[in-house]
Amino acid sequence: MSHPAQHGSEVTRRCVVAGTGVLAGSVTLAACGGSQAPPTPAAPSEPAAAGERLASTGDVPVGGGTVFPGRKVVVTQPAPGTFKAFSAVCTHAGCTVNKVASGTIDCPCHGSRFAIADGSVVHGPASRPLPERQVTVSGDALLLE
Repeated sequence: MSHPAQHGSEVTRRCVVAGTGVLAGSVTLAACGGSQAPPTPAAPSEPAAAGERLASTGDVPVGGGTVFPGRKVVVTQPAPGTFKAFSAVCTHAGCTVNKVASGTIDCPCHGSRFAIADGSVVHGPASRPLPERQVTVSGDALLLE
C-alpha cells in the first residue's frame, strides 16, 4: 500500500505533467492562431501575385473608384486613364474601406476618408495615408502587381 504522502505527491506530479501539456498545447494554439488577419491567397510582394487580373478599366469610374474587399485593395481613377491602387485597410483601426464617393475613399468604422489621387488623409481619425499598391493597365485589364 502506498502512503498518503506518496499518493499526494504522485497526484501533484501528474497534475504538473498534465498542466505542462495543457500549457504547451495552449502556446502552440496561440502561435498558430496569433494573427488576427484573415489568410490571403498570396502576399502582394510574392511573384505569383504579379500581374493578376483584378478588373476591367471600365469597372472603375473616372473621378471615383472601386473597392475589392476580397483582395483588400481599392482602385481609383482620379483622371481619365490614370489608375491608382491602395490598400483597402484603413490605417486607423484596420477596418476595410467600403466605398469611394465624392473624391474620397471612405472607411465605415470611424469616418476616415482618403484622397483618391494619392491615398492621403482627407478626414481623420486616421493619421497615415493608405499604402499604395501597384496596378498596371494591359488593354482594358487592370493588373494587380
